[in-house]
Amino acid sequence: MRGPRQPQRRVFRAPGKSGTRPVTQMGSRLHPTGDEPDDGDGPQRRRFALLRAMRPKQWLKNVLVGAAPLAAGTLFTAGVPRRVLLAFVVFCMISASVYLVNDVLDADNDRQHPLKSRRPVASGDLSPKTAVTAAIVLAAASIGLSLIVTWQLTLVVAVYAVSSLAYSLGIKREPVFDLALVAAGFLLRAIAGGVAAGVPLSEWFLLVASFGSLFMVSGKRYADVLQAKGSPEDGWEVVGYSASYLRFVWGLAATATIIAYALWAFQVGASHGRTGLAQASVVPFVLAVLRYAVDIDKGAAGAPEDVVLADRWLLVLGVVWLVLFAVAADAG
Repeated sequence: MRGPRQPQRRVFRAPGKSGTRPVTQMGSRLHPTGDEPDDGDGPQRRRFALLRAMRPKQWLKNVLVGAAPLAAGTLFTAGVPRRVLLAFVVFCMISASVYLVNDVLDADNDRQHPLKSRRPVASGDLSPKTAVTAAIVLAAASIGLSLIVTWQLTLVVAVYAVSSLAYSLGIKREPVFDLALVAAGFLLRAIAGGVAAGVPLSEWFLLVASFGSLFMVSGKRYADVLQAKGSPEDGWEVVGYSASYLRFVWGLAATATIIAYALWAFQVGASHGRTGLAQASVVPFVLAVLRYAVDIDKGAAGAPEDVVLADRWLLVLGVVWLVLFAVAADAG
């Protein structure tokens, strides 16, 4: 007597730069070995692949557009929330466009990476042509929407797009300059919120945003270096950095960020007559930096947005700081 029929199992080989990668199909679900299966099949699967390639989780970085209006105490002034929200949408679209182009340019190298090989373009779930087309549409839409807000926002978006393209085309292989360009991406988000809301950007704000960005970026690269040391994959390396050098960079950046913020907070408190609140905001700010540094030191800060969302104490410190600083900087 014949037993129950087993589900058909077929093994495919996804082409790669230095060999093949097994892909398992069970029923209607196709997924790279070791990855979670993709939901759906055919057009539905490809549609989800495009969304995944746009990396919606990383859009959390774009909340930085609210930093300048918050620092100026005008975030909740009439008309400002709408303009900041539009700036947020603009940067979500342009950053998604950049991610798509980067994935197309890096597809061969990504296939050799233990995690990046799961990206839709590298894994074959999304065709390069579809990715480039979507990138062009998103870039055009972001430019058009930014023009509705202000031409200054359009200029910031253009600078972000050009610098990101330069990074993808070769600057990422140049030590120090790659850190500067990635950190500039965070800084440009903060500047975009300021120009969208029509608020002046103080020197202290720019210093905190600049060194804070370098702190996160060097921490991310530090995680990459530690992961590269334990990776058996060929063809993937972190260019030009040692772990000790990056520890120096993120330590220096953290120090500069804390000092710049403390001086800025004292100035904000004095100018608004709320010195006590401004000084108190330094405590959760410093604790948050130190808490984030724990993850960097463990090599677990490869994705800043994941670190922030997964650490409840970091979120609590962020909320406490936000309340104290928002009240201290309130222009009303």
